[in-house]
Amino acid sequence: MNDLQAAGDLQVAGAVKAYGPGAPVLDGLDLTVPGGALAAVLGPSGCGKTTLLRVVAGFLRADAGTVTVAGRLLGGPGVHLPPERRRIGIVPQEGALFPHLSVARNIAFGLRGADRAAKRARVAELLELVGLAGYGDRMPHELSGGQQQRVSLARALAPEPQLVLLDEPFSALDTGLRETVRADVRAVLRATGATAVLVTHDQQEALSTADLVAVLREGRVAQCAAPEELYRRPADPWVASFVGDAVFLPGEAERDAVRTALGTLPLGPAPAGLKAGTVLLRPEQLRITDADTAQAEGTVTDVRFLGHDALLAVAVDGLDEPLTVRAPGPVPARPGDRVGITVTGEATLHAPDRG
Repeated sequence: MNDLQAAGDLQVAGAVKAYGPGAPVLDGLDLTVPGGALAAVLGPSGCGKTTLLRVVAGFLRADAGTVTVAGRLLGGPGVHLPPERRRIGIVPQEGALFPHLSVARNIAFGLRGADRAAKRARVAELLELVGLAGYGDRMPHELSGGQQQRVSLARALAPEPQLVLLDEPFSALDTGLRETVRADVRAVLRATGATAVLVTHDQQEALSTADLVAVLREGRVAQCAAPEELYRRPADPWVASFVGDAVFLPGEAERDAVRTALGTLPLGPAPAGLKAGTVLLRPEQLRITDADTAQAEGTVTDVRFLGHDALLAVAVDGLDEPLTVRAPGPVPARPGDRVGITVTGEATLHAPDRG
């Protein structure tokens, strides 16, 4: 067995899917996931995340476009392979294990054609891989939620699929367990070299888990990039605000800088010819300082303590809306305090968001 050979790149081109009159749920969507990569598909409710997964899995037939895995056409004009012929493993929400089958029999369910010894060996291998060696005889109800998700992943990996689809698999877990299980799942996928697509509504989960994050908006991919690139260089203000806290203010470009109410800031890459627009900063780029050394001054209007840091709303002189400042460590100011603000790092300039 060589799981690395089973991995294949996913290519979705021009996918369209509508459920009736009106705007389609998928509207010419394009997505490429390289072989061996873990991609997260992220977006608001109704953007097409689940529909995309179901089209790739073969549960839905697209109205237009193609789905290709490892160079093999799975869906397109005149072609629609059924799910069982696609070599795609699926990890659904809450595991969805067969309650009447043992852990071992759940994992072995998709191993058709293998002899009994080969099945036992494959099941034992996967139980070891997901950290559940010795659990084969247990029933699903005897496992914790996190253990059930590991078994579900093992079942999906058992027939050596070319692609694994994970449909919000951690949503039913509590916060602490969710972080542990998704780290374990990421490690297992790395160990097998599997290509995987994780559908999620959790921005932190997408950024911390995936190699690529595709943000969907109204049935299309608004941006697909590595997590750090997506966060630091979002395609537009909407993407910026969807993948994290964002600070927006008007600005005017001048060469490699931009003039704002927070002073003249170094400017990162900007659209050619754009002279004025929306400046993006992240809250952690803003620092609370003494007023006499600051680039701008304002009054603290609200403080939200988060433990490891705090978010301060500061009404800055010359701006209509308060800005959000992320302050690590002890809270540096209280509502009503007069403070100074300095900015670190580059700003990015965008054309005003069209909504």
